[in-house]
Amino acid sequence: MSDTSTQKKILIVEDDPSILNVLANRLRREGYMVHEAVDGRAGLDSAISKKPDLILLDVMMPRMDGLSVLKRLREHKEWGSKVRVILLTNLGQEEDVARGKKLGALDYLIKSEWEIGDVVKRIKLRLHSGSHKG
Repeated sequence: MSDTSTQKKILIVEDDPSILNVLANRLRREGYMVHEAVDGRAGLDSAISKKPDLILLDVMMPRMDGLSVLKRLREHKEWGSKVRVILLTNLGQEEDVARGKKLGALDYLIKSEWEIGDVVKRIKLRLHSGSHKG
């Protein structure tokens, strides 16, 4: 996909470099424009400046956790209230997932339980469905 005007933008906010690299490389191969951030504060700044179509957002991160990032994003009414967000969580973070869904996260992926192909399918489903909030 060479036409960047129609190319979907995905922001990955993840502090684990191996997870970040695997996701970013695969999504680029799938034709997405990928932006990366390694902590919550950088993720929030990048989200506001880049205005991605979808954000993969880790819950546990340095400088600002994912739920704080999501809450701050939702305060940007014209854009932030509409952006699609999928949380990246660890097993046992059910409370965080529930809070994230209340803040408008569409979905969540438990890091130890997904395969990259499943992540790509989930992203495509969420990007190409009409739903911004779930």
